[in-house]
Amino acid sequence: MNGKAASFTREGDHELDPDESIEGWIPTEDGAFVVNEPQGSPGWYPANDTPKDKATYDFVISVPKGREALANGKLVANFDRGEHSIWVWRARDPLAPYLSTATNGEFETRFGELPGGLPQYNAVDPQTRRYTPPPFRPPEPALAWERLAAQPGAVALFEELYGDYPFEAIGAIVDWAPDVFYALESQTKPNYWQVPSVSTIVHEIAHQWWGNSVTLTEWPDIWLNEGFATWSTWIYSERTGGPTARDEFDALYAIPPTEEEAYQDLWFPAPLNLSGPEELFHTPVYDRGAMTLQALREKVGDEVFFGILREWYEENAGGNVTTADFVALAEEESGQELDEFFEIWLSRDGRPEPGSW
Repeated sequence: MNGKAASFTREGDHELDPDESIEGWIPTEDGAFVVNEPQGSPGWYPANDTPKDKATYDFVISVPKGREALANGKLVANFDRGEHSIWVWRARDPLAPYLSTATNGEFETRFGELPGGLPQYNAVDPQTRRYTPPPFRPPEPALAWERLAAQPGAVALFEELYGDYPFEAIGAIVDWAPDVFYALESQTKPNYWQVPSVSTIVHEIAHQWWGNSVTLTEWPDIWLNEGFATWSTWIYSERTGGPTARDEFDALYAIPPTEEEAYQDLWFPAPLNLSGPEELFHTPVYDRGAMTLQALREKVGDEVFFGILREWYEENAGGNVTTADFVALAEEESGQELDEFFEIWLSRDGRPEPGSW
């Protein structure tokens, strides 16, 4: 801290999130699956655990010889020392603590470059597979490699739509961690707990722009991460011959509202009306967040809408943002008063009435 070593202590056991998910340093049969959103980082290293405290990182990870360790940024060195293998990674682009990783275990690695020269680090656990309840299906590492082939195309599309890729490297870690049940957009190297779908890969790559570079200031604004990444999978589908973003919007809008099990319902609560941290990663944040963007697209037109997204990224890359910041930019770029529009989509529980926005 300020050029001086900061003191720290480790106390107590790792706790579950309010939504009962596990995070932090999660043991696997051959190592650990390391993901932190939103509060797992202090479980394995001393951190000022707020999205606003971005920093550069150096990682020196020692694992038994024959195993691999993946962290953020670029690989600086890898060598054996006695019975251990030492992996040194350096992340020169500042990252929020929840986006760090040090996943390790037995992996096949393929390190290279995208067509434009961006370093790419991919790692696949030979035991990875698509999850089914036990008994598990056989390992499917070849399927993981097949699906990771979507990465270059997704990066190219999002560079076209949003702006240059934010960081010094890209990659993926496909592990077999059957107790985790979620992927995470760890900066430069998203972590996948099973063989991911292409849409999941696209979602996590989109997060490199939306969430990792342009980062929320406070967690209740999580739609700025998840809604943007979800809509990005819609536009990827639209641009690659699949259902359009409008198709996705219409399919969701057709879902009738119900207040039963409201915390998981599309329409209850609204993305900015979450009652507590247990709702941070539930359906409204993702799907209704994405619907907000598609509704905005149709309200202001494609030229203005994509201009808003490019300006949002250009102005805020590497920084922290709020919903109020996005509303202000959308109004400035469109020349429209949009407070009521965003109130309807982000703050009011229930399905917006046709024509109301």
